[in-house]
Amino acid sequence: MKPTPDFSSGGMARGFTLVEVMITLTILGFILLMIFGVFRLGLSAWEKGETLKDDQQRARITSQLIARQVKSIVPYKIKTRKAEGDYLAFEGKARSVKFVSTLPLKVGQSQGFVYVIYEFQNNGKGDGTLLLYEQRVLNRDFMKDPPKEDAGILLMERLQEVRFEYYREEDAQKNEAGEWVEEWNAQEIRELPRAMRITVVSKKGEKSEEGALLTILASLPAYRYEEMRTGSVVGGIPSRLR
Repeated sequence: MKPTPDFSSGGMARGFTLVEVMITLTILGFILLMIFGVFRLGLSAWEKGETLKDDQQRARITSQLIARQVKSIVPYKIKTRKAEGDYLAFEGKARSVKFVSTLPLKVGQSQGFVYVIYEFQNNGKGDGTLLLYEQRVLNRDFMKDPPKEDAGILLMERLQEVRFEYYREEDAQKNEAGEWVEEWNAQEIRELPRAMRITVVSKKGEKSEEGALLTILASLPAYRYEEMRTGSVVGGIPSRLR
């Protein structure tokens, strides 16, 4: 005679209770939630990194274009009938600069002298923009006409600050050392700065360790009006520029 199985002693496998199933599903749900959260965090970090990479690439390209245009500045003299006489078309301030260049950046702009304005606009919340205004040099008083607001080209955004600085050369006769200054009045100084530096600071919370997103440094090869007039010319190119 075969022995009867003893169910009370656990001789055969028994099923899970409802409480055990609910606890298991709850733990599994927490694990899936944690995995999904880590996945979303990684995806967000990747997207932020790609956006930052694109912004940095765009900033580098923009800085190269700005440097090229600054290097193409010419000491364009504005003739006037007033008592103060002729003056150079250049006005440098801490947050803006105006000059004449031979290199337009605006698409479709015809070649020739172009009047350029770089201006930093801040809404007071650390979310500023760097704008570019360009127009052909057509009339005598072009520097006195304010730029049209709708004509501005957005170069950079989400900026905390943009600083324009101008390098003044050493003057041994006046015992003045070379230095960077925040303003440059070419009408009084009667020459252009030897170089120009533009420091762009990104929006607070998105800046690098140094705080500066980028620094644009460009020298002005022709910074005096006389340099465009003197020197022998061979093949249409002044000797000092060959």
